[in-house]
Amino acid sequence: MDLEELLPQQPDPKKEEKQKSPLVSLEKDLDLYADSIKEVAMEIMLEGISSNPIFIAHQHTVSIGEMILNREELHTEWTIQASTLEEFVEKGIINPEKKAMFLKAYKKPEDYMCVFVIVPEGANFIYYPYKKRA
Repeated sequence: MDLEELLPQQPDPKKEEKQKSPLVSLEKDLDLYADSIKEVAMEIMLEGISSNPIFIAHQHTVSIGEMILNREELHTEWTIQASTLEEFVEKGIINPEKKAMFLKAYKKPEDYMCVFVIVPEGANFIYYPYKKRA
């Protein structure tokens, strides 16, 4: 039994804040992770694994991609996994008939990270720009 199960449920201000909009904490984590994510994206492309890296941001457990940034180890809100368009098609997340449409919307991976954000309400793709270095 977890310690949390033994304690009476007190309202957690952090949890309430997270429920307002998980995207606020996601943006903070993506800014923190940006250099690492970009490095992995470049490796995926340079090694010829895929021209279309996709990163999965989640707070639970998912069975796609490879974990690159663990929220528990980093004391952040979001875990990031690295994947590819090919894996998303193979696993049926992107319908093969919609692949061309997805590629049309896919933004330049040198400038944007393609992030598949998974929250309890569902999941969606976002493109988050890498910050320009001065």
